[in-house]
Amino acid sequence: MIDPRLQTLRVLRDQGTVTATARMLHLTPSTVSQQLRQLADQVGVQLLEPDGRRVRLTPAALALIRHADALFARWEEASADLAAYGQDHAGRLRITGAATAIAAVIAPAARQLLDAYPRMTVEIGEDHGENRYDLLLTERADIAVVIPVPGAPARDDARFTRLPLLEEPLDVLVPSGHRFAARTGGVELSEAAEEIWIRAGDPLDQEQLLTAAGAAAGFTPRTSHAAVDWYAVAALVAHGHGIALVPRLAPVPRQPELVRVPLRGAPAPVRRFAACVRRGGEEHPVIAQGLSALRAAAAAAVAVATAR
Repeated sequence: MIDPRLQTLRVLRDQGTVTATARMLHLTPSTVSQQLRQLADQVGVQLLEPDGRRVRLTPAALALIRHADALFARWEEASADLAAYGQDHAGRLRITGAATAIAAVIAPAARQLLDAYPRMTVEIGEDHGENRYDLLLTERADIAVVIPVPGAPARDDARFTRLPLLEEPLDVLVPSGHRFAARTGGVELSEAAEEIWIRAGDPLDQEQLLTAAGAAAGFTPRTSHAAVDWYAVAALVAHGHGIALVPRLAPVPRQPELVRVPLRGAPAPVRRFAACVRRGGEEHPVIAQGLSALRAAAAAAVAVATAR
């Protein structure tokens, strides 16, 4: 019920180019350009100005986007209020998250929801390589289980509500003959400054954890090789191609050639999961039930992680 051209302007703010905006919205670049021209004519101000081969949003466009963010948040609240009149929890819930989030939190939460609300439909996607905040913004997901990293939308971003789910320790995965393998009491990350690291996990968040943790420990990790799948990461480590930063909940196979060494220090590096929704959407009955189930599954996952 809100002018879709406002959504196009919001996506352009994030994507930076008309071509990328068109790809995100499944439109043609000419359609995006036409929508933005029509919107500028309707509001009576210039929204875009040339910036080399690209375009730049004008101050008026940024002001309009702030109002658009507020409008979309109010619409989410209105949708939640209207949905509450049904209260049969028969809607569709789409959840996106990295592989470890699916295994540890999302899959058990979805099972809980389907057992409690048989008429609900839950769709789960790993969406590897996708920006999960974009999936929320373009309404291709209702909940994103994210790992907050530098460069992600801030907690006070007007478009999203972000709720903490869990915090888990990080370990170093090394081959059995490594100098850290016998350190059952753990190591400090700074001791691994000269090691070769494998870029392990989803590059959109997990790899950034390594960079951020290394910077906090006073070094820039030297990396070689990369794998998203944790079994592939384990194989690279077992064959001596490097060591890896591994979350406690990551499904790394147990085998004699591999040793998980806990990280210690003050503070020891951790990985955090958060549930993110479009601002205002957290009150929608189906989404609210999804968030509740995710919190319960996260609590159970934390109990498993701390017991290891």
